[in-house]
Amino acid sequence: MEDRTHSADCVVVGGGLIGMLSARALAREGLTVILLEQGGLCRESSWAGGGIISPLVPWEYPDAVTALVRWSQPHYPQLAADLLAETGIDPEWTQSGLLLLDCEPDAEVAAWQSRFPCPLERVMASRLQETEPAIADGFGTALLLPEVAQIRNPRLGRALARSLELQGIGVHEQCRVTGLRVADDRVQGVNTAQGRFTAGRVVIAGGAWSAQIVASPVPGVPVEPVLGQMIMYQAPPGLLRHIVVHDGYYLIPRRDGLVLAGSTLERTGFQKHTTQAARALLTGEALKLLPGLSAYPVVGHWSGLRPGSGDGVPLIGEVPGVRGLFLNAGHFRNGVGMAPASARLLVDGMLGRESFTDPAVYVPALPV
Repeated sequence: MEDRTHSADCVVVGGGLIGMLSARALAREGLTVILLEQGGLCRESSWAGGGIISPLVPWEYPDAVTALVRWSQPHYPQLAADLLAETGIDPEWTQSGLLLLDCEPDAEVAAWQSRFPCPLERVMASRLQETEPAIADGFGTALLLPEVAQIRNPRLGRALARSLELQGIGVHEQCRVTGLRVADDRVQGVNTAQGRFTAGRVVIAGGAWSAQIVASPVPGVPVEPVLGQMIMYQAPPGLLRHIVVHDGYYLIPRRDGLVLAGSTLERTGFQKHTTQAARALLTGEALKLLPGLSAYPVVGHWSGLRPGSGDGVPLIGEVPGVRGLFLNAGHFRNGVGMAPASARLLVDGMLGRESFTDPAVYVPALPV
């Protein structure tokens, strides 16, 4: 290891959306921040996901997930506008609406809506093609959440990277953490191949790799990699109006006509790959929803490793037994939707402030 030492108030480990938003928020509070990323900024699950600012079927997730998403949703338009003004990069926040096919407003939906009031429209089968003209025939009643939006997550990542640079945050890419520095049950910083980084606060936002990063001194962090594959069509703008979800699969229309189709859930460890079987599966599911896509080419097929965490509730807060060591990890399939709220909750906890929701729900309960 090179004999170099860098110092800051806080070191953030992980350069995805969670890590970058956390670093940005901490710097805006006046702290000096260094961000370390083992690869390139926003090149893992933050880049690979679809950018839907909502769970696919919101009432099927724990309320703790919904609480973070519901805080993030109204904050995203201003975040996108601020980043555009600051960096010149438009993250393309777009209110597409979320259309759930073959979905009835049953008691579970009603109970969720009573806890989290929001517009929710029932679309009868006879009116479905008025709402989404190119959708396939044969689907029953649908539910529409018209306020749900999406963001172009790779563009959001580029904007955040530029924002960190403009704020003077020290960013070190290709910088893998080789160990945490802990003394007297307090974090002192991290060791890397690029030198020592000292700080009284360390935030682990390493996505699927978070459990590996903290394995010593904190074994057993319940975050594991879950592979997801997606494909993308080049279609004309307007072919699809809404984000469409059916039976665990979805289509996302971008402003320029690209249509993303996803996704798989595969537990293959840290192997990241694409397969012809997944391509065939996703193509078949996409054409079931939108037959007109058959006239347009598939122009992309990729994969990413999600940070799986059991029920999808992320771990946000100080690790019991190691003062100054914080986690912001385990967001599974909803990292984009929860990211701004997760950064806010983390910073509020670090600075001892009351936050918008009960932080105890997210505090890591881990063996130390």
